[in-house]
Amino acid sequence: MKVGVEVGGTFTDLVAHGDGQIRVIKVPSTPASPDIGVLDALRAAEIDFASIEDFAHGSTVATNAVLERKGGKVAFVTTEGFRDILFLQRHSRKQIYDLFYQKPSPPVQRRACFEAAERILADGSVAAALDETRFRSEVLPLLETGDYEAVAICLINSYRNPAHELRLAELIRVALPGVVVTCSHQVTCEFREYERASTATLSAFVQPVIAGYLGRLTAALNREGFRGRFSVMQSNGGRLPADSMRENAISALFSGPAAGVVGAVRQVVRSGYQNVITFDMGGTSSDVCLVQDGKPKLASETEIDGLPVRTPVLDIVTVGAGGGSLIWIDDGGMLRVGPESAGAQPGPACYGRGGTRPTITDAHVVLGTVRPEAFLGGQMALDVAAAHRAFDAIATHFGLSVEAVAYNAIRLANANIVRAIQLVSTERGRDPRDYVLVPFGGAGPMQAAQIAEDLGIATVVAPPNPGVTSAHGLVASDFIKYETMTHRVQVGDGTCVDVRERFAAMTADLQAQFMQMAFTQALEFSYTLEMRYVGQAFEVPLELDTAALALLDRKSLEDSFTEAHMRIYHHADKTGRPIEVVALRVGATLVTPHVSAVASAEGRQDAAAGEPPLFDGEGWTPCSRRTVAALGATASVVAGPAVLEDYTTTVLVPAGWQARVDEQANLILSKEA
Repeated sequence: MKVGVEVGGTFTDLVAHGDGQIRVIKVPSTPASPDIGVLDALRAAEIDFASIEDFAHGSTVATNAVLERKGGKVAFVTTEGFRDILFLQRHSRKQIYDLFYQKPSPPVQRRACFEAAERILADGSVAAALDETRFRSEVLPLLETGDYEAVAICLINSYRNPAHELRLAELIRVALPGVVVTCSHQVTCEFREYERASTATLSAFVQPVIAGYLGRLTAALNREGFRGRFSVMQSNGGRLPADSMRENAISALFSGPAAGVVGAVRQVVRSGYQNVITFDMGGTSSDVCLVQDGKPKLASETEIDGLPVRTPVLDIVTVGAGGGSLIWIDDGGMLRVGPESAGAQPGPACYGRGGTRPTITDAHVVLGTVRPEAFLGGQMALDVAAAHRAFDAIATHFGLSVEAVAYNAIRLANANIVRAIQLVSTERGRDPRDYVLVPFGGAGPMQAAQIAEDLGIATVVAPPNPGVTSAHGLVASDFIKYETMTHRVQVGDGTCVDVRERFAAMTADLQAQFMQMAFTQALEFSYTLEMRYVGQAFEVPLELDTAALALLDRKSLEDSFTEAHMRIYHHADKTGRPIEVVALRVGATLVTPHVSAVASAEGRQDAAAGEPPLFDGEGWTPCSRRTVAALGATASVVAGPAVLEDYTTTVLVPAGWQARVDEQANLILSKEA
């Protein structure tokens, strides 16, 4: 049996494949101890732990540790003279007119930042040898008395020559055998010292948390009889064995959103859709990602809480607009949605767990989109009166009805999501009208058609059981690992030979790493060159497959870069300005057998149907209301306004749209001509 369990902010989702059937379960998350929610889901699905061959997991543990600053106590060691690098940061700021702007706080205190006397130059040569005597006498005693759980080491230019970092790590491990030591060149072997230092420090910060969490979960699974393979999803859209993740926890920062993208793409390509924009709206946030030719776009850097993370991640943009996002009034008297969320506890007011503040889920209950009898297939009761009461104060403030406030709040949340989609499409040189929108998560399909209409997108494709798409993505994902290195060289006649040799060495290294993880199957490799015009500050990624790399010459390299630059920036240099390669990245993929879609779980859906009215912003209007399972069984088409109910979500079909279920069990919403 193959099992995927994804821990979200509100629900913990499970998808299990085995014994000729597919099981789908959603249980409330347990934020204080997420591993309890995982075990609850496995028990609710009545799964024999001993029968699990492949257990794939994704969670927000690393993300929450950073956002809530609940990681390990970290010390930072850097080259003498660079102690304040984490606090100086970059001069750029996103809110240039914000008079109250403050730089993001790193997860380490200044008194926990230490210096090592050494210096390596940009070419890797040693300008000043490491002064071990000073480090032993001045720094180690402070580390020994500081009660630190982890130490991050980031020396200047260590990406070219890591000898001093490795020696410092050895000295620290001998003096403090119980402390986690993270070297920057092992986390991200690239230039730009601030981004490398931030990534290494964040990795060290979450390492004790991830190691402890995975250790507890592994022990709990073993006690229940589990003896299979335990893997964890990474931010790059692939997974790795849990033991490997304990050494580089930062790669699991966005495992949940990445799993959702993989699950959605694996399903919708069955229906022939290759160019899509995924839209994952869960309990606390919405995540969007652009997929071109069936492949999610990869970014070399992201950020969390304003802090840069330099590691390959799916190019996902997140906004604080989820089903549990709170609706409130700001100091200027304006209506706002998120980013604060009601979470799993107390949750939306309609959950009846003590929540009193309105959320997006409450708004859908008020508007009639969510029918209490059908929520989670009728297995979870909703308090409709509590949802209405939650909006009373805001409705009084604006002098509007509760329904009008709820409707406007959803439109405001939609506007925030539209902006996020534009960030991954329009601002990347892509027209969203050339794509289909793929919503999933518990709340995504309720708002997808309205968002698509705002963007000019004419087709929405919702995968089956979209509320557990992320869990499906866990078992559907491949095993992936990336290696990146900085290598600055101006493009010339010998450049292609040079990069092929370096790519070959990196490929061999990745093959060895997979062998160490007991994977002996053949791997697939992808290659990326980060390039720019000499003098530019930002790079353009140029992706190559094995065949393209073998045939690469100077002209095709320059032409490919020019084309990529033109697509993103809508201009290219015509004066013969020199081009340079800045970094190389290799991805190794162990392809896993594809699993079936989760449509087989439709038998769990509530078969009840009815026609309560729907509030459309102007008044109550009749709507047809059916289950997705019934629609698929009859191969019929339903015209909006309509509400389609599913065990894991509710789908809103607005007026002017129609819906049908295709042969692959995908729900297709089309804008009527």
